[in-house]
Amino acid sequence: MNITVRPGDSLWHYSHLFRVPLQLIVDSNRDANLQVLSVGQRIRIPGYVTVEVQVNQGETLWLIAQRRNVPIEAILLVNPTLDPNRLRVGQTIRVPLRITWRLVNGEQTYSYATMINDLRRLQSVYPFILNTSIGDSVLGNNIPEIRIGTGPKRVHYNASFHANEWITTPVLMTFLNDYLLSLTNQTPIRSLFTLPLYQQSTLSLVPMVNPDGVTLVQQGPPETEPWRTRVVEMNNGSTDFSGWKANIRGVDLNDQFPANWELERERETARKTPGPRDYGGERPLSEPEAIAMADLTRRRDFAWVLAFHTQGRVIYWGYLGLEPPVSETMANEFSRVSGYEPVRSIESYAGYKDWFIQDWRRPGFTVELGSGTNPLPISQFGEIYEETLGIFLAGLYL
Repeated sequence: MNITVRPGDSLWHYSHLFRVPLQLIVDSNRDANLQVLSVGQRIRIPGYVTVEVQVNQGETLWLIAQRRNVPIEAILLVNPTLDPNRLRVGQTIRVPLRITWRLVNGEQTYSYATMINDLRRLQSVYPFILNTSIGDSVLGNNIPEIRIGTGPKRVHYNASFHANEWITTPVLMTFLNDYLLSLTNQTPIRSLFTLPLYQQSTLSLVPMVNPDGVTLVQQGPPETEPWRTRVVEMNNGSTDFSGWKANIRGVDLNDQFPANWELERERETARKTPGPRDYGGERPLSEPEAIAMADLTRRRDFAWVLAFHTQGRVIYWGYLGLEPPVSETMANEFSRVSGYEPVRSIESYAGYKDWFIQDWRRPGFTVELGSGTNPLPISQFGEIYEETLGIFLAGLYL
């Protein structure tokens, strides 16, 4: 929501008037000169939108403010030319409305297009978040990264490396939405106030690493050639892609990282040609989605990373003994708040978490959400979200 600066205004005054932390107002106006506010300057207030209200017979601005539970001053800030003593019947004015509900609906077949639309809406209401591209998929779909927070501890979460594990995306997006609601409304999540987390940490989120694969699983093969023919052939002639984990080229993105990639390729379970799963490509980091994730990780210098997959209710936290001792402590805390089982490692290589541990010697985790057969039914969403919420929070406060 935009307001217009008047003589004598200050950001502190806006923070008090709208009951929004000052830090969030400052971060919502990174492109503005905030040292000295100028009359007529536009300032963004996070956590609000405006609604249009028509003036009825006998209504005053005071009465409208009372009915909408907002200060008269707040209405005047979004209507800079309004004369409160000369309201006309039928006149339309804008009234601030605090957002207290989720904009993200995670309990649906959550598509790439839905995610992009939700990110636009969140960016509009919560302009203190940063939404940038880390690269494009094979089919040219943008892969967004969202950053939130100002702290020196850089933490990363990602979802939907594997196409038929797409339920991880709405789970992550719902946490993002709840975190934003908590910050702007100053309400706790599980008794934890989140503004200190925002000030201590910078959270990086990539909600959908594999947009082409997710779309393939949810909507079937593309209409355009040669992709339609290619993916059906790789899927043994079937148009049922529910078992598809790979990207659109049939490369498993979580077998793409230079952490004993050769050993992973030679395993008996590894596929030697492109297909629905377990083919690591002709070389490490051959796929644009994996390259984008590797470049992002090198650029951000994360303290730790969490990759969310399905299924098994397990937290994998080690890799060839290269992980630091604190990884076990963190995994045990994640287990305590979720009920998931912490497991040091399994015989598997070339994963994102493996590469991070190997190259940075910092904590990295693969968290397998839910139980059953992928893709997990959306009916599990609520249970999975409640289990995972503690992990999301612990990843920031540890």
